[in-house]
This record gives sequence, C-alpha cells and structure tokens, in this order.
Amino acid sequence: MSEQHGPIILEGVYFDGRSSRDQPATLTVDAQTASLRVAASAGLGLPGTLPFAQSWPARTLGVEAPIPGVRRAITFPGAGRFETRDDAGVSAWERATGRNRALSGVRALESRWWAALAALGVSLAALALFVVYGIPAVARQAALATPRSVLATFDRETIGVLENGDYFGPSQLSAARQQQLKAEFRKVAAWAGGGYPYRLLIRDGEAGGVSELGANAFALPGGTVVMTDQLVALAKSDRELMGVLAHETGHVTNRHGLAGVYQALGLTLATTVITGDLISAGTFAAAVPAALLSGGYSRAAETQADEASGRYMLRTYGTTRPLQTMLARLEKDDAKEDAKDSQTSTKKSGPSIFDLLSTHPGTPDRIAHLKRIEAEGKPATKR
Repeated sequence: MSEQHGPIILEGVYFDGRSSRDQPATLTVDAQTASLRVAASAGLGLPGTLPFAQSWPARTLGVEAPIPGVRRAITFPGAGRFETRDDAGVSAWERATGRNRALSGVRALESRWWAALAALGVSLAALALFVVYGIPAVARQAALATPRSVLATFDRETIGVLENGDYFGPSQLSAARQQQLKAEFRKVAAWAGGGYPYRLLIRDGEAGGVSELGANAFALPGGTVVMTDQLVALAKSDRELMGVLAHETGHVTNRHGLAGVYQALGLTLATTVITGDLISAGTFAAAVPAALLSGGYSRAAETQADEASGRYMLRTYGTTRPLQTMLARLEKDDAKEDAKDSQTSTKKSGPSIFDLLSTHPGTPDRIAHLKRIEAEGKPATKR
C-alpha cells in the first residue's frame, strides 16, 4: 500500500464474473479513478486497447462491508470482482473518498470493548422495555383482532380441560336454584352486550382435589362465566353475586382474559389467530387453561372491570354496596383459608386468574374505587 496522500496500490486477485478462476492482480485507486492490472490475460476478455488493464471512475466501483477474517471485496461495473487482504489500504481509500462512513463508524465501535458493552446494555434495556410494555400492547391488539370463532374454541377447549382435570366438579345446588341464578345472570348479560354468547356454569369448587377453587368466579374469553357453589354460599344476597358476575362480563367485553393468555403464551399464538390459522389456533387453545391458571389481570384491567360492575350496580340497584360487601367478605374468607393452610402445612399453588383477590389492586383500593363510582353517580351507560 502506498502513502495515503497519493494513489493507493492494492495487491489481490481478480474474478471476471464468468468463472471461479482467480487471477493475480493489482488495483491502483485514488479519489478519482481506479485502474486494474491483471498478471495474465487468459479468459479475462478485458475490453480496450490494453488487454491486461482496465480503468473506471472511482465512483462507479462498489466496496463491500468488511467481515472479520474475510478478504475485502471491490466490485466493478457490469461484472468482475477484486479481492484483497489489504484491509488497511481499502479502509484508507474509503476514508479518502468518503465511502461507507456509517459502516466505518460501526466497525470502529465494534473494536472497542466499552462500546460493545454499551451496545449490549442498550439491547438488554430495549428487550426489557419490549417485555414490560411491548408484549402487553401487542397482546391487547391481538385480543381485539381475534375472531369470535376462535373465542368459542378457547372456551370449549378450556372447559373440557377443567372438567376433566382436578379443578371442580358438578354443582351441588338444586336445579331450581341454578335456574334462578342463571335467570338473574341473563339480565347482567343483556346489559353487558357486545354480542357475546354469555352462559353461566355453576360448579362445585371443592371437588377438584389438589386444585380446589373454593369461593370464586371467572370468565373465559368467549363469554362463558363459571361461578362456584362456595361463592353462592358465601354471598348474603343475589345482588352480591350479580355484582361479581357483572365484573366478569367487564373482563369479557374488554377481552382482558384473552390478552392475558396471549401475553403468557407469547406472540406465536397471537400471530396464529391474526393470520387466520384457525386449525393451529384450536391446537393452541388446549394450552389456555394453564395460561389462565398462572396468569392474573393487570391493575388497569381489574379497575376497568370494577367500573363496568359499578355501572351495572348503580343502574340496577342504585348502589355499589353489594359488591363492596362481597369483596370484603371474600378477603376475610381468603385470610381464613391462608391461616388454615399454614396450620396444616399446605400451600396453594400460587396466584391464579381464578382468584378474585389475586389481582394487583388491593381489596381496600377496589372498595374505595367502587365508593367513588357511586359518589360520582356515573351514568349507567353501556360500554
């Protein structure tokens, strides 16, 4: 390589673009021109009066980005390629002609350990932000875009798994009592709207062996709401139960449960349903129960569902007090169960979406919020 203030001479090999055979060659470059001289002419077919040389304006040549351990490559118009191990010479020519400035900057950063560590830190921070904010946002959009037919598949598969597993058993309530509660729920469902095929399933939450649900109610994405015998027994009035069920319809109409499933299972499932691959979606639906059991609603989702229930309570009963009372009673009952578990050296498997008290806002905060809804006298309009 010559001094950088004059022409730069690069030693390497030339490929004519028609065969894999290389020829020893010399490329002389400066800011304006590039001249190639090949040691042998056989098969090269170089045009012009000088069969062993060719010149081009420097701006017409291409310079490929550097790759560690690989020869630098310069390409010619039409066909032909020159490769050299003189990385310093090619880099000097790049600087002289202003080529690949961005790539040169990246390469310079890559050669410095502190820059590599900084890039790693930025990448990890970006990944963390995507996990904390990006995935939930994408999950919410995927939930809103999911077809109703897929929701029905989720409900059907989930109920099948729960009924065949150790979660609950048939209700012990009389048929007349179940019909009475379902009739009341139909009023809640009519108010909730949204075109969902709501149905209420009443099950024994203490017939599930190691996975007892106890006093609970939960909603599946397609509008199936499950309420346990134990929750019915804990309530002092049907108003309290309807407040809980109205809360669950709030999760359905806002697709909170489905968003939680997507967030728990990852973006693969979201991509599947958005692209309309319903067969694969049906396969993925079998994983929904596990995602529901290990998940939980966000503070915003729980607050939104409480607001939905509050509006229904105000419209129907003129007060949110029945739901306030029910939440307080549930917390007291939950504390008793925890004390019982500690005495018997047993422990629940962890928070679940099935647990009405497992969500982020504490019960006192939720009750205070319901009181504010009543005090503000929010209009009883549908969502």
